[in-house]
Amino acid sequence: MELEFMWKDANSNVTECPALYKAEGGYVVQGVKLDDATRAQLRQLGDGEDGIFVPTNVLERLKGEL
Repeated sequence: MELEFMWKDANSNVTECPALYKAEGGYVVQGVKLDDATRAQLRQLGDGEDGIFVPTNVLERLKGEL
């Protein structure tokens, strides 16, 4: 899968920043891993799936793209 960087969290530093990438047919989100208690609240999590936290400002910018 080829990714095209779109933008990162406006409040982040150079590294370890939540970001959004465009991919064929969708998007890939880079973010902070969830702790076990939060992860346990996800419904029907498949073996190949996981959850991450992404700040609102990273996804809100999509409104202008769609």
